[in-house]
Amino acid sequence: FQQFSDTGSRKEHVKITSEPKPGFLERLSETSGGMLIGLVTFLLAFYLLFTNEGRALRTAKSLDEGLSLVVPLNSIHSISQQNEGRLVHLAGALSTSKPLFDPSYGVSIQAVKLKRNVEMYQWVEHEDSKEYEENGEIKKETRYSYDTEWKSEVVNSRNFDREIGHKNPSAMAVESFTAVSPNVQVGSFVLSKGLVDKIDDFKQLSLSHLEDPHADVTRRGDYFYHSDNPRRPEVGDLRVSFFYAGVSGDDPHLGSAAKVTVIARQRGDQLVPYHTKFGDVLEILYPGDLSVEEVFQKEQESNTMKTWALRGAGWLSMFVGISLMTRILHTLVDWFPVVRDLVNIGLKAFAVCAATSLSLLTISVGWLFYRPLWALLLALLSIVPILLARSRVPPKKQQ
Repeated sequence: FQQFSDTGSRKEHVKITSEPKPGFLERLSETSGGMLIGLVTFLLAFYLLFTNEGRALRTAKSLDEGLSLVVPLNSIHSISQQNEGRLVHLAGALSTSKPLFDPSYGVSIQAVKLKRNVEMYQWVEHEDSKEYEENGEIKKETRYSYDTEWKSEVVNSRNFDREIGHKNPSAMAVESFTAVSPNVQVGSFVLSKGLVDKIDDFKQLSLSHLEDPHADVTRRGDYFYHSDNPRRPEVGDLRVSFFYAGVSGDDPHLGSAAKVTVIARQRGDQLVPYHTKFGDVLEILYPGDLSVEEVFQKEQESNTMKTWALRGAGWLSMFVGISLMTRILHTLVDWFPVVRDLVNIGLKAFAVCAATSLSLLTISVGWLFYRPLWALLLALLSIVPILLARSRVPPKKQQ
């Protein structure tokens, strides 16, 4: 059953849907499905936590290996055969063989990457829903509102709740793209594709020094507009902006060439990935002029941040999995409001304690083959949440 009402404005309307309140068996069936999802999430948490510890330790050892073997180059303009196959460190300005050019808009720049970003003025649907119970039914009130915005992707208006009056074009007349220089060098050394991919500090290109490329294109600020009136665009109008990364030559508008620091393996005049004994790949690039110690310190910090982020994701996955698997207990007492609330609090506390203990235990197992003492300490620490939970239980209940 649907009850439909309109606010009187074509840009906003409200839809109310209602359905009978699910019975006990229906809710029990939904909870059983949730238990299966919870079990899968719970098992994935073990895999994530265990493999993350192995990855973190392997990366740390690979970085230590790289730091002990890296050779700083005295000159980036001469290639020494003595360093063939070795891990080298160098810093210098980027250079490319020829500028990147977009003939459609007359944009030319000496850089490693040039990105054309095309946006279309389109209708966008916003949805705000709330559920409530009324006359034994579950009702859902959804408010749909429509605004016009600049979007880089085509918004499919066929998925709108009300497409009439909010129809978008099905495609853009101009496409976005990213041009990459085929040959990027630092001094006499050619960067590998992996190193070039790391040059991604895009900045918007100023178009103030350019003219309108066509009669149907107007430049306003740092955008080219395909519009009769850029100040009052209509649905379907386009605007184009440009971004660049890695200035590779002296430019009167952008300044001097960007400097980068690279650590990679020397193979002839090329800088390629270095494979460590622990199975990792060292192919590092940072903007600026950094020492060997600074580069490896940044890499270690990045490894630490990634490790803790994945640990947090693993704990959260385990918590969600346990919560879904124990949800059936909440469903069984759903008819008794007071008992239901107490059980809900107890299940949440149990999920937190169990997820914390099992996460620490899994991490300790991951460290077992690398750092046994730390593994033992974490295993002992994993018992703390359980002991704390037991200490809050009255003596009679423990008996």
